[in-house]
Amino acid sequence: MFHKAIILSLGLLTLAGCNAQKKTKTPESTAGTSSSTEVKSGVQKEGIIYFNQGENKFLKEYEMNVTFKGISQDSRCPEGVVCVWAGVAVAQVEVMGTYTRPTVLSLATSGHGRDYHKSAEFNGYTISLEELTPSRKAEPGGKDLDGKYRIGIKITKSEGH
Repeated sequence: MFHKAIILSLGLLTLAGCNAQKKTKTPESTAGTSSSTEVKSGVQKEGIIYFNQGENKFLKEYEMNVTFKGISQDSRCPEGVVCVWAGVAVAQVEVMGTYTRPTVLSLATSGHGRDYHKSAEFNGYTISLEELTPSRKAEPGGKDLDGKYRIGIKITKSEGH
């Protein structure tokens, strides 16, 4: 009787292990496929490349690695609220060329004010913040959206290069 219990236990553990391997392999292959598709569809849609917060992509066409680090400030007017000023959000985007060191660019949703720039120069390219979603809710400082941000950037060859 005891031997049957041991054999049954080993059989169940083996099946559970096989099932766990299947679950692990499926998301990896799907993730790899969707991310390469995302890059292509993002580039084809008016030249805008999309990043989720924390996402990193190597953009072969521009020979650079781009990482959306996060949002350093979000003072945009929340949905459903009337504001005197629309506010601004600043995205931290780390870029690194094939032969350059990493550089963090602060790209703002608005170019108003001396400290806010919608675009920045890097390695012969102009990198511009085109989209930032989602919109802010009523919570001050945008902390309710931390980890949920998504940006769209456009990369163009700088003039004179």
